[in-house]
Amino acid sequence: MARKLQKFIILFDNPNLLYFPGHFISGRVIVELEEDTSVLGVYFHVVGEGVVRVSDRRQQTYTDKENYIDFRMRLLGEPGQGPILLSPGIHSFPFKLGLPLGLPSTFLGKHGWVQYYCKAALREPNGLTHKNQQVFIVMNPIDLNLEPSILAQPFHCEIEHMLGMTCMTQGPVSCRVRLDRGGYVPGETISIWARVHNQSRVTIKKTRACLTETIQYISKNKVVQTETRELSSVSRGKIKSNDTDDWKYEQLYVPPLPPTNLRGCHLIRIQYDVFFIIEPNNLEKDIKLQLPIMMATYPYRNTDGTLKKKKGAQYPSSLPIFRPWLDEKTFE
Repeated sequence: MARKLQKFIILFDNPNLLYFPGHFISGRVIVELEEDTSVLGVYFHVVGEGVVRVSDRRQQTYTDKENYIDFRMRLLGEPGQGPILLSPGIHSFPFKLGLPLGLPSTFLGKHGWVQYYCKAALREPNGLTHKNQQVFIVMNPIDLNLEPSILAQPFHCEIEHMLGMTCMTQGPVSCRVRLDRGGYVPGETISIWARVHNQSRVTIKKTRACLTETIQYISKNKVVQTETRELSSVSRGKIKSNDTDDWKYEQLYVPPLPPTNLRGCHLIRIQYDVFFIIEPNNLEKDIKLQLPIMMATYPYRNTDGTLKKKKGAQYPSSLPIFRPWLDEKTFE
């Protein structure tokens, strides 16, 4: 049928291919024929799946998979029915399917993915099958207004650490950090207050805050790969012995991030953190405070439904689907 079949494509009614859980996907499978053609049927398959594939340095491969959608339908033909004669020209076979609630968002990572796609097949009586497929995107948004109210409250963390290699240089460094809240959306800034009191005899080279994204890939209920990347940062200068440095309303920018909500996926986890880092001016390791935050899709609103715009926020008109930073150096 190679010459007879002029066109075999899947067309979605929504041209941007973006859907939400609970919505309907609809469209048509288009078959264009040059002459009379016998077919057994036109078959349609909707797939949603999560896959992890990790190879370690010893060439051992860890794989796992889970399904979110596996729906099949016939667009033409019935079981046990003989061949159907299609006339020359364009034939359109419509489809419509409601997406289940709670689907994890589309995610494309270095060692795994969550993907959704439709497959169409046209079968001839002679056993030949023609196939095509079309990927579509699922976005399961997180609305801060529907999350626990504690995320709207300031978030504190503090530590006291003994700094110094010997008793001559030893002394405590105390640090208290506060974020203005625990949940954000891309385009906002994270306001940071901090007080670092250096009671050691070692000069602190600098203090730094950074926003990180951590991706964990899981196979057979075991974390087999972890990647952490720095997305943005802000820093301040040195703190001498017995000095104190105060951070007041320092702003850490949240860049445009893919709207990823992987709730419902058990193979890939994504976490966002603000790390507050104290870098001593000697051979000691950095002191790190970790403050986990939620990255959402929809920002807070006032009681009348208007946007509660955060000072300094520059909400992007659209969010990227891919993560261009996946191949960059990981955060240590």
